[in-house]
Amino acid sequence: MPRPKSKEELIHLSNANYTRLMELVEAQTEEVQLSEFPTGTMNRNIRDVLAHLYHWHGMMLDWYNVGMDGNKPEMPAKGYTWKTVPVLNAWIFERYSTYDLQEVKQLFAQSHAEVCALIAKHSNDELFEKKRYKWTGTTSLGSYLVSATSSHYDWAYKLIRKALKKNNVLA
Repeated sequence: MPRPKSKEELIHLSNANYTRLMELVEAQTEEVQLSEFPTGTMNRNIRDVLAHLYHWHGMMLDWYNVGMDGNKPEMPAKGYTWKTVPVLNAWIFERYSTYDLQEVKQLFAQSHAEVCALIAKHSNDELFEKKRYKWTGTTSLGSYLVSATSSHYDWAYKLIRKALKKNNVLA
């Protein structure tokens, strides 16, 4: 399905891609879920990928809250620019490196629900009208939400699937 352009499409694809991602994860044995990916990826295992998604949800929610209060959020995060996102992602990787996989799964499920609730409370126009909110600049709120949900979940699914295939452990 192409990038969502309506509230209905965004809700559908966010939930569908979340479900597809988590079904892939849960279809693996616990040993495989905890196993290391092949060298060459920053995210070294499933926990790292889910923690990455969880943290980006949190940043999206922070941007929204700051922006809707009439302030300009620090995007992507304080001390980082869009050009330094790889450095930010490395920091996120380190931050969650001691978390337990089950804990990260719960955090990710919670943050997914929070972002979906945010999507649900807005009209189609509020989500997809460009320049509607000063803090989103020339883009739409929906564009940020697509990036934080359906598109990011698709990236995660493909990354995990590729790693499991390389390790010859895909269930």
